Amino acid sequence: VCTSRCQKFLISRVGEDWIFLILLGLVMALVSWVMDYAIAFCQQAQKWMYGGLDSNMLLQYLAWVTYPVVLITFSAGFTQILSPQAVGSGIPEMKTILRGVVLKEYLTFKTFVAKVIGLTCALGSGMPLGKEGPFVHVASLCAALLSKFLAALFGGLYKNELRNTEMLSAACAVGVGCCFAAPIGGVLFSIEVTSTFFAVRNYWRGFFAATFSAFIFRVLAVWNQDEETITALFKTRFRLDFPFDLQELPAFAILGIACGFGGALFVYLNRLIVECMRKQKTINKFLLRKRLVYPAMVTLIISTLTFPPGFGQFMAGQLTQHESLVALLDNRTWCRQGVAEEFDYISHSHAWKHPQVNVFITLILFIVMKFWMSAVATTMPVPCGAFMPVFLIGAAFGRLVGETMAVMFPDGIHADGSVYPIVPGGYAVVGAAALSGAVTHTVSTAVIVFELTGQISHILPVMIAVILANAVAQSLQPSLYDSIIRIKKLPYLPELGMGHHEKYNIRVEDIMVRDVRYITLSSSYREVQEVLMTGQLKTLALVESTDSMILLGSIERSQLQSLLSLQLGPTRRLDHLRRHAQDNGTHTHTLGAHTHLDTMDSPPSPPCTHTHSYTSNSSNTSARHGVRFLVSVAEVIWNPLPQIAEWEEQQLDEPVDFNNCKIDPAPFQLVERTSLHKTHTIFSLLGLDHAYVTSTGRLVGVVSLRELRKAIEGSVTVTGVKVRPPLASFRDSGNTTSVSEVTELHKLWNRHRGLSLPREPTPPDMEDQLDLVFLCE
Repeated sequence: VCTSRCQKFLISRVGEDWIFLILLGLVMALVSWVMDYAIAFCQQAQKWMYGGLDSNMLLQYLAWVTYPVVLITFSAGFTQILSPQAVGSGIPEMKTILRGVVLKEYLTFKTFVAKVIGLTCALGSGMPLGKEGPFVHVASLCAALLSKFLAALFGGLYKNELRNTEMLSAACAVGVGCCFAAPIGGVLFSIEVTSTFFAVRNYWRGFFAATFSAFIFRVLAVWNQDEETITALFKTRFRLDFPFDLQELPAFAILGIACGFGGALFVYLNRLIVECMRKQKTINKFLLRKRLVYPAMVTLIISTLTFPPGFGQFMAGQLTQHESLVALLDNRTWCRQGVAEEFDYISHSHAWKHPQVNVFITLILFIVMKFWMSAVATTMPVPCGAFMPVFLIGAAFGRLVGETMAVMFPDGIHADGSVYPIVPGGYAVVGAAALSGAVTHTVSTAVIVFELTGQISHILPVMIAVILANAVAQSLQPSLYDSIIRIKKLPYLPELGMGHHEKYNIRVEDIMVRDVRYITLSSSYREVQEVLMTGQLKTLALVESTDSMILLGSIERSQLQSLLSLQLGPTRRLDHLRRHAQDNGTHTHTLGAHTHLDTMDSPPSPPCTHTHSYTSNSSNTSARHGVRFLVSVAEVIWNPLPQIAEWEEQQLDEPVDFNNCKIDPAPFQLVERTSLHKTHTIFSLLGLDHAYVTSTGRLVGVVSLRELRKAIEGSVTVTGVKVRPPLASFRDSGNTTSVSEVTELHKLWNRHRGLSLPREPTPPDMEDQLDLVFLCE
């Protein structure tokens, strides 16, 4: 009683949402901090082995290469065995889940374990992989598991499905917030990449949980004595009195445009690698059989190229991503110190300077090599993201532009005689935000950069570059997450792209399927059976009659199957056989056997009204005859005799009784003149799979997600959607086309697969009797 009262007091005073969000933020902060500690430990272990074998270069190479290969192979194998759903980023799948699609086994405890352990090993290997995308999935997993736990503990609101979906939206913000200690940018980023439409009521949930998680994450760093106080993750010290000259804005704009092209190229290269492997059937079959070969080969190649005494000395190969980013965001200029002199104030100077190679050559090699390495590494079947590698490449490209500007204008661009040197670190910040924004098609990367660096001195150049990069990238390629959705063929509706104004003139009547499968109020069971056998639709339209075609509602496929089962089920067969036996006045033993089937607890009673050759004083003879009765009954029920077949034909010809099924009286409907833009908005906002098209209440067609996606993507083929030219819908409404639009959905409806309806499972009493038959025999 005391515990129950405490629970009620806690919930009534604090509220269910606050408890859930505090627990979610706390758990995710702990998970993020432990993972960062484990990743740092793994990376230091590799450097320790490499440094301890400096007397033998061959052993150094073996240690440098073998360590990441083992970690990546373990990550791929462990993930594949425990939960293949943990592979990849997780953001594309979360976009699909938040749209209302249920992905099997994607938010389970097994997936959580596989994601955390696999991601730790993958990042600990030192490969160019990211943590941000997978952490959105990890936070969603935590939210789903926490909802189940609290529902079992408290019940009530925690069992509400809509509320759980809202909590998943907040969890996406927590994933980014505790990864970068950037709660504001995390909330905005999660809204941009996971939501087409965002409910404002979830805004405070995301901010509260992300802020609490980021706070605990940084407090743990102070508690572990890694930091003196709560500071930014990559703290910078840019000049505040004169951060940049106004005449540098064109350079920032050009940097943003270049990053836009680079982001589109990265997405294209990533998709091209996957599609090439899938098209090559021999390679695809080999990789499916040997799933660990591909990640091991990719890791071996990348590790060999980054080996510090080898090619890695020209591209800062020995630095981790964190160390590289710290160096690139440094507020002082490198080129002033020359190639090999006075370069020691940077903590990782030995990785960027080389006696024979210029700093610019090192930066160019770093950008080019990391670019294709990251594109290839993110295709490995391990938990990984692409945000951090792209962020690092953008910082290196910005640093290259900044160093070039510093060489061109050693005293700055200011013309009034004052000396304000160029700050290459500011260009690195702008480049990081622009390239990551171009790849993900988000603007919130600007805010993430400000929270990561702890300064907003370059807020204007960053915003200009990010917006220009987005404009260029969106006109060339989809975002990285939308590209993965297309590759995996997830049921997600793409956005209406830029520069396709003709699509705004397309109407529903131009893309709808006109040959709609439906049933009427006067339909017979035979018609229902034919409809179920010739298609795999989840719902069917219910109309008043074939002449009027007035739409009355929709019925799910399972409901129609239940109606058929009730009409032709074993119970009705038994009743028919019983009546048939009574009408004929013979085969009383069959009736007794049927009665025994209905009451399996009572022993079979011998017939008493007729004298039969089966009657005997011997109990063994009676048992033998009883077994024969059961066998004959089973044959009659499951192997229909002519009279059973005739009875089934009669039952199929009877009209359907819709009183025993659930009918949706108000399915989603559109009119013929609804525009494609409005249809897209409705489907995205409500998470629809299909909608019926009506004209003054009459059913004239149906539009599914497939037709809408084809119309938006423009993938018009001979057998696909026949989209008419622009302004075609403004024709006279009396002119109708006689050519029916053929789509994949239409083909599926018209395909007769010849599948018989599944019969109901054998009732328990029948199973017991058949077991008895076989035992007796």
